[in-house]
Amino acid sequence: MQELMAVQMNDVVKQGRNKPIGPLNLDIPVGYVVALVGPNGSGKSTLLQFILQTLHPDEGSIRWFGQSYKNTLPLEIRQQISYVAEGPLLEESHMTVQEAAYFRGHWYPAWDQQRFEELLAIFSLQSQAKLNKMSKGERRKFEIAAALAVRPRLLLLDEPSSGLDPFAWTQMMDEIRTCLEGEDVTVIISTHIVDEIKRLADYVVLIHEGKVKGMVEKDAMLSQWVEVWARGQVQLMSPDVRSDVIEIQEDESGMHRFIVQNTPNILAKLAEEGLEVVRSRALELEETLGLWIKEQGPELTH
Repeated sequence: MQELMAVQMNDVVKQGRNKPIGPLNLDIPVGYVVALVGPNGSGKSTLLQFILQTLHPDEGSIRWFGQSYKNTLPLEIRQQISYVAEGPLLEESHMTVQEAAYFRGHWYPAWDQQRFEELLAIFSLQSQAKLNKMSKGERRKFEIAAALAVRPRLLLLDEPSSGLDPFAWTQMMDEIRTCLEGEDVTVIISTHIVDEIKRLADYVVLIHEGKVKGMVEKDAMLSQWVEVWARGQVQLMSPDVRSDVIEIQEDESGMHRFIVQNTPNILAKLAEEGLEVVRSRALELEETLGLWIKEQGPELTH
């Protein structure tokens, strides 16, 4: 049986004033957390706007839960999507927390008031507090609480930790994970926070210069590359082993530091090449992401 996709994009293109976005080709399976990564201005937020249909592509097609819609997204589908924007909703700024909750509950049939109140208590928010009087971090907590109270099928998060202190960030991580337990919810998160990727993501999508460069399992990224320090004649390595190396440096003592693909028995293979391996370590996620952006990272799949 074919896996159901929460979102499918096929050759989606938007012509911008300065640079085009796309073509975007992406399949996001139901029930997973997918992190969008890439430099600022690469197109991450635009991709989320396509899913919300607050921005329409000039070319290509999008499917939601296996269905495509010619004009506007039907209300029953919109009501299954919850979104935390990078900035707060201005039309709610004059409201209290409870008034904004009532406003949202009117539009979302699955709104869970009890869950919302539980989240207010967890985040130490008062129901009668005015949204426009809140600090940036408090307003962020409200946005996250309201998004989770919708009980969405699809949760979109655009830089969700912006403005949160470390303690509130940990609470947010816990509550998002709770949301995933026992519920068939798909989460798409645009983030530059490596710990969010480590703690939440199942898949990572690289977006660079307006294009989806690929999608890979997070765990595969964590085991893809190793950094090795070795002595010996690196220039005599066989072509098969040398093809797995993407970076070599030599220090004054003749020690070589290089990054090599973590293939089976790679350290033994290096020893067979006459190299004395002094030490090695797996690359951290942020280092692998950096290589990936330079198109030296993990093998990309769509």
